Amino acid sequence: MSIRLLAKDLYRLHQEVERLESELALAPLGKQEAIRTKLRQTRAERDRLRAALDGRKDSPHQGR
Repeated sequence: MSIRLLAKDLYRLHQEVERLESELALAPLGKQEAIRTKLRQTRAERDRLRAALDGRKDSPHQGR
């Protein structure tokens, strides 16, 4: 996957985390656990993608 696509996905996930955090702050108690679960999953995906992107940027280009 190209760095550009990784960066776009990372930005999308960052926005989703912010949206879920805002939603959690306003949610009634009955819905908070479901939002927390989704937030935890989205943060994990964002962090994995960030690590992949950082590794991709740091690694030298091979085959050039």
